[in-house]
Amino acid sequence: MLTSCEDKQTKKKITSQEVIKLNTEKTQKKEDIPERTYPKLNSKNAMFFFQEYDKKHKENKVRITTNFGTIDILLFEETKYHRANFIFLTKQNYFNDTQFYRVIKNFIIQGGNSDDTKTTRKRTKIGRYLLPPDTKRGFKHDRGVISMPSSEIDNPHKLASPYEFFIVQQHGGAHFLNGDYTIFGKVTNGMDVVDKIASVETDKADWPQKNIYIKKVEIIN
Repeated sequence: MLTSCEDKQTKKKITSQEVIKLNTEKTQKKEDIPERTYPKLNSKNAMFFFQEYDKKHKENKVRITTNFGTIDILLFEETKYHRANFIFLTKQNYFNDTQFYRVIKNFIIQGGNSDDTKTTRKRTKIGRYLLPPDTKRGFKHDRGVISMPSSEIDNPHKLASPYEFFIVQQHGGAHFLNGDYTIFGKVTNGMDVVDKIASVETDKADWPQKNIYIKKVEIIN
């Protein structure tokens, strides 16, 4: 895994993690993604796109439904590009059928990827882009915040992987991450579900022994 950021306690990196396992039950399904009404995103047009998207899409509450229960998230207005990105991906059904693929008990649970080729196809259709860090809004990596991991590519500016996120499960917070990753929301209901997910058995790569699916992410009032 390539990144420029490192967890100072566990020496494990918070990165976007590409396919690391083979899924032997892959099926060819129709893409669960709306018809394109937006440009294919890239490093040149993404920031302008989300600047304009933020003006018209002000939703800031989402619900993550997993096979362990639901987690409600409030997205912060202060980190508008990251909020707009998450709302956009939610409306594109990107997160549906992805997984919490990295779990470290009393630290974080990380989601938004999977070993299913359908996830890769969704990313290809939406586009390849990164988001700049926005770490000076006064937010800290307290228990229950949602933050954005670094890209899988090594980059000195800690540009964020827009398709993935992690939730801090650590009691007392994980403040050694402050300044390195963009906090863009917090859990308002469902930390008991976060704790359940964080307690599952994992392999040496922190991948749960049994898949933890994000069945859907939806906007709520």
